[in-house]
Amino acid sequence: MAKPLIVSIPHNLGKVEATRRLHGGLTRLKSQFGDKIASIEENWSGDRMAFRVGALGQTIAGHLDVMEDQVRVEVQLPWILAMVAEKAKGFIQKQGTLMLEKK
Repeated sequence: MAKPLIVSIPHNLGKVEATRRLHGGLTRLKSQFGDKIASIEENWSGDRMAFRVGALGQTIAGHLDVMEDQVRVEVQLPWILAMVAEKAKGFIQKQGTLMLEKK
């Protein structure tokens, strides 16, 4: 299995506000990138969200942990997508930052 892709997204919102802003965030991505995303599952347990995304004929699974000053995202990419891990890292960083910035 490939090494997980880990992305840290800094914020200054505090844990409660960051969690509030991230709830439902993957659903918003579905509306934005609906033509590329086949399915999304998002399950919260405290400050951790486990997720599964079906995209481009692949399933991407992972989780994120919300902390006081950052969100840590860990994604298990299928081997075919692991080859473009750096692009995926940039995408996760950008979309995560956008979710946290929205009021």
